[in-house]
Amino acid sequence: MNKGVAYGAGAYLLWGFMPLYWPLVAPSGSVEILAHRMIWSLAVVLGLLLAMRHWRWVLAVLRSPRQILLLTCAALLITLNWGTFIYAVNTGHTLQAALGYFINPLVSVALGVIVFSERLRAAQWAAVALGAVSVAVLSLSYGSLPWMALTMAFTFAFYGLTKKFVRLDGVESLTVETGILFLPALGFVVFLEATGAGTFLSGSSAHAALLIGAGLVTAVPLVLFGAAAHRIPLSLVGLLQFIAPVLQFLVAWLVFREEMSSFRWIGFAVVWTALVVFAVDMIRHSRRGRPAAAPPVGGPDLAVEHR
Repeated sequence: MNKGVAYGAGAYLLWGFMPLYWPLVAPSGSVEILAHRMIWSLAVVLGLLLAMRHWRWVLAVLRSPRQILLLTCAALLITLNWGTFIYAVNTGHTLQAALGYFINPLVSVALGVIVFSERLRAAQWAAVALGAVSVAVLSLSYGSLPWMALTMAFTFAFYGLTKKFVRLDGVESLTVETGILFLPALGFVVFLEATGAGTFLSGSSAHAALLIGAGLVTAVPLVLFGAAAHRIPLSLVGLLQFIAPVLQFLVAWLVFREEMSSFRWIGFAVVWTALVVFAVDMIRHSRRGRPAAAPPVGGPDLAVEHR
């Protein structure tokens, strides 16, 4: 149990501090960074699979058009999620990135009601309602809908929903998803370099190394999370997931010095209240031996299906 908690906390700590990494490669545009993240993530997970000699699952996927379609949908959703996250951080909107992952569990719960006709307890309804109120308050603060936060919350929620029908673990799934997008990502990078707009070859060796490092930044917390998920209860994993957005919020506020107006404090206070209600309800019902209705859990880069 203790080792599993350490693995899980390590994964969420890395995800929480991830906003500090993307400004290091900011001379590259958000889409270029995203393309390199896809390319080098695939290289890392292929290396892991090669080391583990774990390939039998590939044939089963290739023989299932349904699985390929689902994984293609997942790949497109996580691409939009990753791209929005990188864009938000590198344009000074890390607070919206944090908000997106704060409200993601509430969106996932709402999807459970809509798609699977799940029945929510009163506390869960209250948490979802508070989440909606927080978005309304923050919309007043921003002067418009916080579209980056909502994009991240909804794409990750639908990503988790899609993964409920995929019979692969995190590393296997990431391999297929990045594999599907490898050629478009590589083609985009080659186009940028050919037109002189790319930064991989024209920049410094340190910059190129940081772009390559995007693969490790993606894969390492994924592996830690996978190790944790097999060792600790899912309810505990669900509680650990809040480490990441809390750290992202602190990075935005204390490191990047993003503005926190009175309205924004109120909006975040409302969503934090919603998550406290949600977490307390989850703990109370898990202790009674009744599985709490919970969303797919994970970090900014992973969703794990509930089985």
